[in-house]
Amino acid sequence: MNAPRTAALLIHGLGGTQFDLGSMHKALKRAGIDTHSLTLPGHGTTPEDLVGVRTEAWLAAVTRKYREVVMQYDTVHVIGMCMGSLLALALCAQEGHARGRLVTLAPPIYIDGWATPWYRALRHLMYWLPFVPSRMRVDEEEPYGIKNALVRSIVKAKFERGENFHYRWVPLACIREVDRLRRRAMRAAVALRCDTLVMHAREDELTSLKSAYFLRDNVERAELVVLENSYHLICVDNDRQLVATGILRFLGLDPAAAERPAEADEPDTPMSDEEVRELTSRYMSAMSSQQFEAALPLFASDVIWDQRGEGPLAREYVGRSALIDLFSTLLERSEGTFAVQRFGEPSFDGQTATADVLFVASREGRVIHGGAKQTFVLRNGRIASVVYEPHDAAAEAAFWAGENAGAATRGLSAGETAGTLAPELAALDGEALQRRFAQAQEGAKALARRPSKAVMLRLYAYYKQAVDGDAPAQPPSALDPVARAKHGAWAALAGVDRAEAMCRYIALVEQLDTDIAAMV
Repeated sequence: MNAPRTAALLIHGLGGTQFDLGSMHKALKRAGIDTHSLTLPGHGTTPEDLVGVRTEAWLAAVTRKYREVVMQYDTVHVIGMCMGSLLALALCAQEGHARGRLVTLAPPIYIDGWATPWYRALRHLMYWLPFVPSRMRVDEEEPYGIKNALVRSIVKAKFERGENFHYRWVPLACIREVDRLRRRAMRAAVALRCDTLVMHAREDELTSLKSAYFLRDNVERAELVVLENSYHLICVDNDRQLVATGILRFLGLDPAAAERPAEADEPDTPMSDEEVRELTSRYMSAMSSQQFEAALPLFASDVIWDQRGEGPLAREYVGRSALIDLFSTLLERSEGTFAVQRFGEPSFDGQTATADVLFVASREGRVIHGGAKQTFVLRNGRIASVVYEPHDAAAEAAFWAGENAGAATRGLSAGETAGTLAPELAALDGEALQRRFAQAQEGAKALARRPSKAVMLRLYAYYKQAVDGDAPAQPPSALDPVARAKHGAWAALAGVDRAEAMCRYIALVEQLDTDIAAMV
């Protein structure tokens, strides 16, 4: 007698493809589940192909795939992400799904997240305007649904390079179809009879927890998991491991499969000298060009990174996921400015390579030009371990711990004290200070690379404090999150006199100019 066979049907979100949930496919397969997926109509080509696609076409495509899969397996679980979760809800209600469970990831029952504009409701009027729905573009913008700084920087870099991994925009006509699908999913919720898991981030910028609560309250057998450290794309964000283990546990599988290294059972195959040198070269090239998406696959999934020295980052990082968290922390604490400048000539000893690495990073007007010796061991075509030994451990520790270093008061941010201004700047006053301030404003406009949003907020705050003094006590409406963020940054400088704010604006612009020049 044959053992029961189990499969999972994975449905991707708007603008993506069947490959979007790749990490979930791997975790399920390691747990013994066959996975199936499809690319929805209008996807995987160009955004223009979405103009004429209707909700019914998406649902018909997933229905065909579902019926094909259930013919082959005893148990079929359905997993949907974002718009895919809406389709999963509609599909399971329509088919009376009872041969498996349903998982909805970040279901946008309501489009009301903190990053959606206050005028979002006006789209319903624009749907009726001639030609507008087919011609108006809705762009994908920062934070791209991702809180993790490293993953977000990778996505941003891919968009800037024009890579066709995900649609950069969708037509308004497509959003109209998503709205129709949302209403259909709402009706489907009360008809579901299968066990349902809802996973949703508290900080989801597209759809608030109101969506998750709707499903919890309307689906007969629903379980809700609220994630605390992600935005919308929970499968790739900071809580990605919790998502994978949570799904496996809900499906009655071993959660450890989500963490089990794919290479764990591979035999140890020696690498030739040429292979060692080629892999080392690829790693150094990817890191030097800030292409983290090219560097990360070069590490073994069970890689061990030993970050030596002192301070908050000095510890051992085990696994590729932990390495993503390390790189993300470097970017977050440097407000996106961390960059490897270059590697020295590597030396080799069998499958071990050693090279010096130099980097630059800045935070709140402070800069570090750091360096370290990196020793990495290669195995089976991957980097198996890395030892990072900083040249100046104390300086690195002081820089990365800046946010906890006891900043002065009077509205200055963590890591930034009243005494950090250069003497030449601190001595400026009167017309000389005004001229330098005006020059800095022009310099900010001419920067070769746009700073991160955090740095832009800081520049805005310094400028407003210098020109207008303290911020008004009353913040802007909660319906305008951008204005509120600007007000918050400005209000944090309460009590800083205008001359000092000018000096700090000048110092930050000049430091950005120096850092960016070093990176390009």
